[in-house]
Amino acid sequence: MEIIGIDVGFGFTKAYSGQNSVIFKSLIGDAADIQFTSSMGDAEPTDSLHITLDNKTYFLGSYAERQSSLTEYTLDQEKMVEEFIKILALAAAGICAQAHGPVNVVTGLPVAYLKRDTRRLKQIIQGEHEIIYHHQDAPDEHRKLIIDKVHVIPQPIGSIFNLIFDDHGKICNRDLAASKLGVVDIGFKTTDFSIFDHLQYIERGSSTMDTGVSRCFSVIADKLRQESGINIEPYKVFKFIESGVVKIRGKEYNVINLKKRVYTHAASTIASDLNRLWKNDWDIDSIIVSGGGSIPLAEFLIPSVEGTVIPIPESTDARFNNVQGYCKFGHYKWGKDKNTHSRQAEPAPKEKPSAREEAPSSEETDKAGKGLAWLKRQNA
Repeated sequence: MEIIGIDVGFGFTKAYSGQNSVIFKSLIGDAADIQFTSSMGDAEPTDSLHITLDNKTYFLGSYAERQSSLTEYTLDQEKMVEEFIKILALAAAGICAQAHGPVNVVTGLPVAYLKRDTRRLKQIIQGEHEIIYHHQDAPDEHRKLIIDKVHVIPQPIGSIFNLIFDDHGKICNRDLAASKLGVVDIGFKTTDFSIFDHLQYIERGSSTMDTGVSRCFSVIADKLRQESGINIEPYKVFKFIESGVVKIRGKEYNVINLKKRVYTHAASTIASDLNRLWKNDWDIDSIIVSGGGSIPLAEFLIPSVEGTVIPIPESTDARFNNVQGYCKFGHYKWGKDKNTHSRQAEPAPKEKPSAREEAPSSEETDKAGKGLAWLKRQNA
């Protein structure tokens, strides 16, 4: 059984299978008739993402941004679930899936919407789907995508699973698994705060705030509109935000100083929310800062956080932290079923497990195991 982690965010859609990964902007556009294509330059597979699903044809991601006359994105959770998730999630899953058989999916929802939207999300993406990938220089690719099981977890816990599990779903960091951890997951629209004590979800310290980086981009876009008279959608700010310079109708606008002020304010707001929300959880061992929004905000946020922050490795794309953790948890959740089937066909010799594989005997790790068992049973 192939397992795929899928994370449909307001900014980017990500999927990860352990073998393949994909990321593209969460944009949907009408499919235009492209009369001429050029293969010059280095092209990514998602640069011309063009699909047909349920007899409707779409451009997705950067392709929609460049070529579509009508481009849609949303910062509304209800609209995201009802109109966007199916298209974006299935397109990403079809790119990552290798086998033609059933696929199991682990995905996440913002903490505030977990109870409300879990069942609906599962119903939307579960089942058999016909999807066509239209390629510029190759025949259309028809895929039958069968989503067998879907497991939904709080988005931030994916970042914890990415740290404690290996690619096979085995715990590789037992000390972290047996700790009390806080997670700050900064996305495009929202920031999720969660606490996991020995991998048991703590409701009291978990919440969703509308303090994602889209607010920063909106402030910058509004300033540019005042100076240039041009409206720039927040998702387009991605193009120039790193350099801090945008060219509009031949004129350059420098937003480096503005960016620093906006980021500093956003980081201060997030830190204040965190310190207020977790004021009674002074015994948190470590804090994990994750999500795509943590990339620009980390240097401004971390000095303001009260506690020990696990640093973000520079070699890691923080946008994939959750979705990689989803996939690893999927191997933990369903891996035993797969292995059991294999053992029935060919019984394994009875050998004493290595020290690494033995069931933990300490009380601390037993608590972590209970937390994982609870998560494993949810929405099964």
